[in-house]
Amino acid sequence: MPGLIHVVDDDESFRTAIGRRLKLAGYDVQTYASAQELLNATPDDERPGCILLDVRIPGLSGPELQTRLIASGSTLPIVFLTGHADTPTTVRAMKAGAEDFLTKPISSEQLIDAIERALARQSAAQAQRRRLDIFRVHLGALTQRERQVFDLIVRGRINKQIAHQLGTTERTVKAHRHQVMEKMQAHSLAELVSIAERLGMLDASDD
Repeated sequence: MPGLIHVVDDDESFRTAIGRRLKLAGYDVQTYASAQELLNATPDDERPGCILLDVRIPGLSGPELQTRLIASGSTLPIVFLTGHADTPTTVRAMKAGAEDFLTKPISSEQLIDAIERALARQSAAQAQRRRLDIFRVHLGALTQRERQVFDLIVRGRINKQIAHQLGTTERTVKAHRHQVMEKMQAHSLAELVSIAERLGMLDASDD
């Protein structure tokens, strides 16, 4: 799985060595001597890739860069690679969504494994976002009445209850229900409920 690896480390010899290893493994590599350099470059997070990030770097630290990137909406996975691993830093970084936390020196095999996992997770997350975008487009195509029927269906209301609540006939509700299933491209009630959950239409207080 090819990709662009962004290496952030203040040690020039390390950047050169890691860059060489990654290029040999078939990756494109971009290196940065500081966190600010990476921020200035605004890396494209739609392209397959990840950030290989040192913890202790002059200026903005690795964890601080992670916080900035998350705040900016970046979805590039981060693999920390450090010579100074301590438990609190590791725990904080992983809780914040880091893909992995590796300690120098590291074998090429360990490094490539971590990068492959990061790229696989990025790919899955992008596919999920694309599906969500499609669901939003479908939702936008519903009429106001179809949207009301959708809201009630996914909350477990039967046609008779929906007809009573909306002041219409069961026959009309059935027609709207059919349109909702068609437009949302759902093949079952369970699938429709799943779509509603992904769109954030249902929460813990829904009965």
